[in-house]
Amino acid sequence: MSGGKEMFRAKTAKGAKGETGKCLSLRPLRETPSPLGARAGSCYKRWMLLHFTKMNGAGNDFVVVDNRQGQLPLTCAAIARLCDRHRGVGADGLLAVEPAEGAADFRMRYYNADGGEAEMCGNGARCFARYAGRLAGMSGRIRFETQAGIIAAEFVGELVCLSMSEPQGLRLRENVALANTLLTVHSVNTGVPHAVVMVDDLEAVPVKEYGAGLRFHAHFAPRGTNANFIQPLDAGSIAIRTYERGVEDETLACGTGVVASALIFHELTGAPSPVAVRVRGGDTLQVGFEGSRGAYQNVTLTGPADFVFEGKIEI
Repeated sequence: MSGGKEMFRAKTAKGAKGETGKCLSLRPLRETPSPLGARAGSCYKRWMLLHFTKMNGAGNDFVVVDNRQGQLPLTCAAIARLCDRHRGVGADGLLAVEPAEGAADFRMRYYNADGGEAEMCGNGARCFARYAGRLAGMSGRIRFETQAGIIAAEFVGELVCLSMSEPQGLRLRENVALANTLLTVHSVNTGVPHAVVMVDDLEAVPVKEYGAGLRFHAHFAPRGTNANFIQPLDAGSIAIRTYERGVEDETLACGTGVVASALIFHELTGAPSPVAVRVRGGDTLQVGFEGSRGAYQNVTLTGPADFVFEGKIEI
């Protein structure tokens, strides 16, 4: 390597089918003096070679890492750099596998693309389940801790069915004024807060403008909200576009937003379970549930979780 940096290698163990990522052993890097020497104030920099897996859940993409040893320097700056689509790997967020603190199999840590930690991510949780299941050689069912509670995942072929935490705080038909319009907004927390607006023409909605307006609106202070715009397709399905908090832009899919939108669609129209939700990335997710009027149980989210590629990058 040039520039006076000495990098260490990351070792991965291969599984029976040649899969990598079952074990990540990272050795600390030697401190390397700045080329400017003492005049730079004896500046030192540490480098680590991070082994990562890129995954995709219905178009929502993630950098996924094994942090069971607790050795990875997952600072806000490092995560933001990894998620940067020009200077890093590029992703909507980062998922880290950590040891469980209770009776679950693992703990899921989820970070938005800006480096801030969030309580939950539905599409991320499906990807996390497949990745952690591969690490542990589990093929049936897996349970993991999140800030939104314990999530159970069942592997159904190439799909993953998540048993979600119970939604909280349902509110319907509230008027929220933006700069140039008045929106009728519905909201519910499905692990993270979501606002939902039903529209007649999904393609005509200025998602970034309206989404940012809702995300930072005083009505949802101080934590802010994700913003979803839905259009009914038929009695049992909707199409959705989502502005994600932390990404601060429209994304191709948001699992917790899909769940929130399906439940609110049921509240407004009486659509039965399961509700099919077509996301911007083109996939259709299924939301199952029992109950009504804000009292929901056995909420599930079923959809894809795909491995894209593996790589190594300096952090």
